[in-house]
Amino acid sequence: QVQLVESGGGLVQPGGSLRLSCVASGNIFVINSMGWYRQAPGKERELVAVTTTGGSSGGSTDYADSVKDRFTISRDNAKNTLHLQMSNLKPEDTAVYYCNADLATRTGSSGHYYYNTDVYWGQGTQVTVSS
Repeated sequence: QVQLVESGGGLVQPGGSLRLSCVASGNIFVINSMGWYRQAPGKERELVAVTTTGGSSGGSTDYADSVKDRFTISRDNAKNTLHLQMSNLKPEDTAVYYCNADLATRTGSSGHYYYNTDVYWGQGTQVTVSS
């Protein structure tokens, strides 16, 4: 069973900074991508930033236009941990932020391994930007 646990949300004034973290645990074999999404009241959930593994360049990152140059996504592969450094926060950044992972699990034993790929979500952490 896989769990994603977020932390780091809170109340911050406009122009301030916050750092979100997400730890993935369980029978993780390989993580294909991890990202942050957010959902504001009355709005659809939207992608904030994502980091992927693989490809000819070894991986990539992508950001929503609204957060480019203000947010930075990073990943510690050894610890299965994802971070989102948020700077120059604006009231419109207020939302519940969710961690997302597309990963493969492995169960069984040598010679009889079973693999499964799925998408997992954390429980969310509230970020409120207000004076």
